[in-house]
Amino acid sequence: MALRREILAWCDETLQVGLFKDYAPNGLQVEGKEEVAKIATSVTASKAAIDFAVGQGADLLLVHHGMFWKSEPVTITGWKKARIETLLQHQINMAG
Repeated sequence: MALRREILAWCDETLQVGLFKDYAPNGLQVEGKEEVAKIATSVTASKAAIDFAVGQGADLLLVHHGMFWKSEPVTITGWKKARIETLLQHQINMAG
């Protein structure tokens, strides 16, 4: 088991995210449990990926394509609301 902040700090350092200008925010996008015992990974923050993380009892979903993009509306409605709601209900962190 590890703390969320330790895992994210390791990711930031290893991937050197500060060196890249990106279309979306990198790092923690949805906050869940502080302690992480199980991590699920996916290319995108799709409904299927989130449902899989729930089914596996994951504490952190690590994705390449996160939930928030510069060109999208900033409102939390529709599909985005449903996905975030599922993550929050199960206290799953999501980082992209």
